[in-house]
Amino acid sequence: MNKLIQFVKESYAELRKVIWPGRDDVVSSVKVVVISTVIIAAVLGLVDVLLLFGIRAIF
Repeated sequence: MNKLIQFVKESYAELRKVIWPGRDDVVSSVKVVVISTVIIAAVLGLVDVLLLFGIRAIF
């Protein structure tokens, strides 16, 4: 039981050392993720359509 208590105390101490991002940092990171996800989805959709047309043209 002592090891568990020691672990919790040390974990709490380490979490106090963390520099948490501010709201502006989180919002800008979310924007980057959403925009890059949309771009990648569009590129993959275009590749899928092109491959579909190519396969239909062959067969």
